[in-house]
Amino acid sequence: MKTRVISACVLIILVVACFALSPITRILFLLAALIMGIWEMCHAISFMDIKCASWVLYVYAVLACAGIYLMEGNSAAVLLFFLAVFAVFMAGIIKPEISGSGTLAGLAVLVYPTVPFLIIMELSLRDDWIAIFAVACISTWVCDSFALFGGKWFGKNKLAPKVSPNKTIEGSVTGAIAATLAGIGLYFALKGSFDISLLRCMLTALVCSSFGQVGDLAASLIKRMTGLKDYSNLIPGHGGVMDRVDSLLFSIPAAFFCLGYGIL
Repeated sequence: MKTRVISACVLIILVVACFALSPITRILFLLAALIMGIWEMCHAISFMDIKCASWVLYVYAVLACAGIYLMEGNSAAVLLFFLAVFAVFMAGIIKPEISGSGTLAGLAVLVYPTVPFLIIMELSLRDDWIAIFAVACISTWVCDSFALFGGKWFGKNKLAPKVSPNKTIEGSVTGAIAATLAGIGLYFALKGSFDISLLRCMLTALVCSSFGQVGDLAASLIKRMTGLKDYSNLIPGHGGVMDRVDSLLFSIPAAFFCLGYGIL
């Protein structure tokens, strides 16, 4: 427990410092997390005796990150993604050890966690990134906490027994309700600096909590497939990058689209 608390404190200080200093430190921190996330996913896939072209994914991550920071517009990003898909297929065609299963695995890692990380990078450069991050992160963390208690108090029906045996439908609903109510507090905390209605803030919190729960289950699904308990030992007592950001990889982009693009 002591190790877990110490590593959590160090991680919080590092994250706050990198995000507070400047846009470039935010981008570099997220790039480092993405590269580690790609490594963890490729490492997990290797337990299924599947090898993917990880070098393509690393190169794409660096180039896409540079594109997000230096350029505006989506045409270059779309072209770069197409070239990455092309390179993954070429690696499978040329290298027998990668072949078909490795190609499919490479495409999967190209989509997850790479695309969500890149969306978060783009979001981190917006003027309103703090408010959107706050809605996504707080609603996700509130949902996780109350889902745990709700599952213990009321849980009877399993949510996804083959993926995460301890999660229950009752806990999931409790977490979602708590996150929606947390949206009320977020509205009053942000209304001075962010133009958002109370209803829209509550609905966004609900969407973020729901997407976050799916993100948590998605990471658990992959670990269940590969037989891993944690993606890595990078963060003592907490596992790897993917163990810490699984929910946020879904909830932050959800907040981005709900608030940044005005879907809600």
